[in-house]
Amino acid sequence: QQLKRNLPVYLAPWRASPCVFRSSKSELMPNLASDGVVCAPLQTFTEEETMLKNMVTKFAQERVAPLVQKMDENSKMEDSVIQGLFEQGLMSIELGEEYGGTGASFFSVILVVEELAKVDAAVALLCELQNTLTNKLFTTYGTEEQKRTYLPRVAKDTIGSFCLSEAGSGSDAFSLKTRAEKKGDYYIINGSKMWISSAEHAGVFFVMANTDPSLGYRGITCFIVDRNTEGLHVGKKEDKLGIRASSTCPVTFENVKVPETNILGQVGQGYKYAIGMLNTGRIGIAAQMLGLAQGCFDHTIPYTKERVQFGKSIFDFQGMQHQIAQVATQLEAARLLTYNAARLAEMGRPFIKEASMAKYYAAEVATLTTSKCIEWMGGVGFTKNYPIEKYYRDCKIGTIYEGTSNIQLSTIAKSLAQEY
Repeated sequence: QQLKRNLPVYLAPWRASPCVFRSSKSELMPNLASDGVVCAPLQTFTEEETMLKNMVTKFAQERVAPLVQKMDENSKMEDSVIQGLFEQGLMSIELGEEYGGTGASFFSVILVVEELAKVDAAVALLCELQNTLTNKLFTTYGTEEQKRTYLPRVAKDTIGSFCLSEAGSGSDAFSLKTRAEKKGDYYIINGSKMWISSAEHAGVFFVMANTDPSLGYRGITCFIVDRNTEGLHVGKKEDKLGIRASSTCPVTFENVKVPETNILGQVGQGYKYAIGMLNTGRIGIAAQMLGLAQGCFDHTIPYTKERVQFGKSIFDFQGMQHQIAQVATQLEAARLLTYNAARLAEMGRPFIKEASMAKYYAAEVATLTTSKCIEWMGGVGFTKNYPIEKYYRDCKIGTIYEGTSNIQLSTIAKSLAQEY
């Protein structure tokens, strides 16, 4: 039996923190004249965005938070959580109502991902990928028949999975070896993919394969492949450091027969589609890292105000105050970078540089925040009885997937070179 320790109530393990960083609270956007433009602060939301944000906060605290520790330990997303995401319309935020979607804005996606990540980054990732990759690919490049076939499904109960990375093509994604050979009115796909997110539960896969290796990356084509297609095999999921409830699996293709009608967009344009979707997805990952860092911060600061050493709370020591103030400032900067990139994308303005800046910086801030929070919590922060160490483990992936931090810096530098 575990030794009972006199731990105060504010250290109740794995409870969703009621504390919210004051500057992260939003205000309603003022009514805009039909021909007027108001330069509102970035944290000014529409009524619809505010309602959705509040709904997701409630959903995350009531239906996700009680299961976070169990899902992390078992490396498995609970079916009730997946079902809840679909029921709440969080897997089809931007999709039109004609397809069963919510019909909300891209910025709403970012707010939803941020709120979910405050409680569990793995759940936030599932939602983020569905909205910024799966749904976007269908709506942007799908034929009318493909939209009619798949969009109602991905809005209701079908998870999508994006198959790009391979054992030999990570950051150098377009050196992929998976091949698609044309045979009459269909293609035969052979190859293997690695690190495929959501593969365990996915019902449909976007498979990047080269139809003409002699053309290099200009032969890469995107195929829509249903899970039950003969020859498609999802391997054993990885035993990961963090985001453990989100499945990451190898996927192999052995003579997988795909009709020509299942090509997404045009032959040889897959590399363009991948770049375009990942540019948008980076804003989603920035939101995930931002939410994760904020959630960790919100769990930790009340402890520093209650924990007494040397006759006063540890928050009252100037050395602590300066560290906390520094982290809070960086959190705010990450939030503004992320929100700005999202608003730019939503308005159809150039956002590639800003998306890379947001993703790079938010991942760095999450790394710093979670590390500092463990230090501020002391011994209890180092144990699995409390969620701080999980935030620390979860954040590391932010500097790796959807473009490593070095790739983001290269993208930013490329944009700067063009500007000057």
